[in-house]
Amino acid sequence: MAGLVFWGLVALATVTGLVTAWTLGANSNSPPFAPAIGANAISTMRAAFLIGILAALGALTQGGAISETVGAGLIDGVAITSLAATAGLLTATGFMAFGIYSGYPVPAAFATTGAMVGVGLSLGGAPAFDTYRRIVTFWALVPPVSGGLAYLTATILRRDDIPETVGVPLLAAVVGAIVANVRLSIIPSPTGAEQGSIAAYAAGVAARAGVPGVELAAMGAATLVVSAASFLFIRRRTLVSVDRGVKVFLVLLGSLVAFSSGGSQVGLATGPLENLYRAELGLPGFVLLAVGATGILGGAWMGAPRLLQATSREYAQLGVRRSIAALVPGFVIAQLAIALGIPISFNNIIISGVIGGGLAGGSAGVSRRKIGVTLVFWLLTLFSSIAIGFGLYRALAVVLA
Repeated sequence: MAGLVFWGLVALATVTGLVTAWTLGANSNSPPFAPAIGANAISTMRAAFLIGILAALGALTQGGAISETVGAGLIDGVAITSLAATAGLLTATGFMAFGIYSGYPVPAAFATTGAMVGVGLSLGGAPAFDTYRRIVTFWALVPPVSGGLAYLTATILRRDDIPETVGVPLLAAVVGAIVANVRLSIIPSPTGAEQGSIAAYAAGVAARAGVPGVELAAMGAATLVVSAASFLFIRRRTLVSVDRGVKVFLVLLGSLVAFSSGGSQVGLATGPLENLYRAELGLPGFVLLAVGATGILGGAWMGAPRLLQATSREYAQLGVRRSIAALVPGFVIAQLAIALGIPISFNNIIISGVIGGGLAGGSAGVSRRKIGVTLVFWLLTLFSSIAIGFGLYRALAVVLA
């Protein structure tokens, strides 16, 4: 009987995780391609197809760090049980579903983090204050950093003394340099870490020569090569047609952000299941990430088209260049969060980027009242999810006792 109850909870927790991942695929991974659709650079259905593939690949190759933080780093002294994982995921999914159907921008990272803190405290665990300080500091820095990067990007694109045949390729070169240092599980690491990058791999190959300092030079050279290739690729297209070149860059940038979104968001669905899958069932982390990637893929293919059509109209009003300005910080901050293992909200990043890009033109295009209401709603999401997660676990424990 006990075995049946255990496997029943495993099935329930897994299904709940899949639903959460589906919701993330339909909601959180859509914004990166909305600007490209609004600019008529790609069709809605093709964008939804690419979002699913790219986000799923990002989940498989980059999702481990944030998944571990959500599953084991938010509470000290206890392990998240299958029942606690179910309670946390149900709480987070409920908040996200409310956001989808009400139109309020519910940040998935806030809802999931709060829910897992709540169920962890309900289990008798102790608050992991060091982790909270890291996460809150990062969250607090996102608006000014995202807004600042967007402002800088939009300013470069608007300067009359910098032709778009130079400014857009320069942005592509910066993005390429970051891509060269993005860590992926499919690239072997010279240090034995789970993830390596193109630049780190080049350093590992060069290190075999035994020449002091050659690793740093190899990393720099690999970064420059990828950066230069990115510059030339977009430069050639802008020289043929500025409009076409900008749209190509917008699609590629959206692809990178969608990939990063999958890597940063999948941990919100798989994190609560970390202890169940890896400690209790003894399965490798790849299996859990595959479950999350499957949910994200299904959500993107089934739920993203409707949201893409709605958000693309908003981005069409922003314009192509302001949309690029909003996506550049999205890619940079998402990759930084993945490297640090910090759950993030793409709503937070994109909204801040839109505001920063708007300021470069003299107006953010968003009212102060709307910004204030959004911030208050985010804080309410965080604290109420803690309370609901705490109470829901206690209620389920009593019912299943």
